[in-house]
Amino acid sequence: MAKQENQEDHEYKARSVALRLLARREHSRLELVLKLRQRKIDDEVIEVVLDAYENEGWLDDNRFADVYARQRMDLGYGPMRILGELQQRGVHHAPECLDEMTDEDWCRRAVALREKRYGLSDLSEDWDEKVRQARFLNRRGFSSAQVERALDARSTEE
Repeated sequence: MAKQENQEDHEYKARSVALRLLARREHSRLELVLKLRQRKIDDEVIEVVLDAYENEGWLDDNRFADVYARQRMDLGYGPMRILGELQQRGVHHAPECLDEMTDEDWCRRAVALREKRYGLSDLSEDWDEKVRQARFLNRRGFSSAQVERALDARSTEE
């Protein structure tokens, strides 16, 4: 009898913790597994609870990926960084919002980010500044072709 109550107690704890976390923001399944493990909850209990939450529609990796990618895009991150961060969180596919973006869209975003951060001055004579801006855009997750296009962009006011 004590074993049964103990099992139900762990399941109740797992359900309440997971629900509190999901109430704050979307999480991937992997994120929830890791957070529940930190609270010393058994893997079997975690799987049961998360399966139930997926069936209820409260936990959805596709929805998480879409929300996460849109937030990161709004913050000025590029496709490679967003996809890498999603993989770290257990999502191994590109969300629809990333698939809809063309390379031209990403180039425009890289240009806008460069303009906001540094302006669109001519960098043909300043190699050090060009390298500095290229590193910044690369760290943000833009491809080398997108970075090149952004660095070639000029202000229309010049």
